[in-house]
Amino acid sequence: MNSAVSECTEVPARSVKDESQTGVLLESWQYRELFYFLAWRDVKVRYKQTALGGLWAVIQPFFTMIIFTLLFGQLANIPSGGVPRPVFYFTALLPWTYLSSTVSTAGMSLVLNSGLLTKIYFPRVILPAAAALSGLVDFFIGSAFLVCFVVYYRISVGWSLLLWPFLVVLMFTLALSIGMFLAALNVRFRDVKHAIPFGIQLWLFVSPIIYPSSMVPERYRWLLALNPLSGLIEAFRHALVPELPIHWDMLGVSAVITLLLFIGGLEYFKRTERVFADII
Repeated sequence: MNSAVSECTEVPARSVKDESQTGVLLESWQYRELFYFLAWRDVKVRYKQTALGGLWAVIQPFFTMIIFTLLFGQLANIPSGGVPRPVFYFTALLPWTYLSSTVSTAGMSLVLNSGLLTKIYFPRVILPAAAALSGLVDFFIGSAFLVCFVVYYRISVGWSLLLWPFLVVLMFTLALSIGMFLAALNVRFRDVKHAIPFGIQLWLFVSPIIYPSSMVPERYRWLLALNPLSGLIEAFRHALVPELPIHWDMLGVSAVITLLLFIGGLEYFKRTERVFADII
């Protein structure tokens, strides 16, 4: 692996290092071969010596969907906007599963790859970015499985499905933004690895995954909109099922907050990057 990493990092050095955010992104692009290598390594490690392989990308959201359908759909009778509850839950669980797993993996990426940080130079942001990229493999497998629901329930998809690629980019950026911040913070404070699972669990209940945003009273809906995942989840549902309403204001707030999180996360990561090798 070290030889492969060395080959990927043979990039001409610049006389003056640009430490601006644009410079960090441009330098990361120079190391794109290493980026792809680390992402593909994460995918292979995730399914190494597993009997079901890529099916695990579907198993988790599928069985969670069944439990949600039985508990919150049948017993609690939470409304699903007139669409089949399995579709309502599974469409939201796909991006949620990606975000929760990616944030966890990206948050631990620097600590788990401490050997690389102390031996060779490369843009450190590549590590959480590779975790975010590798997670998309599971997301696309789950999205392909979603076609089965569309066929089974005879859902008439429309032009709203064209939103899907944009939402994937927004989802990736959100996961990377939070992952960068947590990864850098985790190098300084190892309590982060204990806080991540707890925070993710809370994030599930404050996002409209189990319930539609329409259940939230109007006077509190602005608080829901501050969660960037809220507009994203609602938009994913609308993209697949046009009959479900989309709140463009919530999606717009999600996009703006995601952009601010990306700028802030990258800035914090860049400022703390120089001491990673010393304190990790």
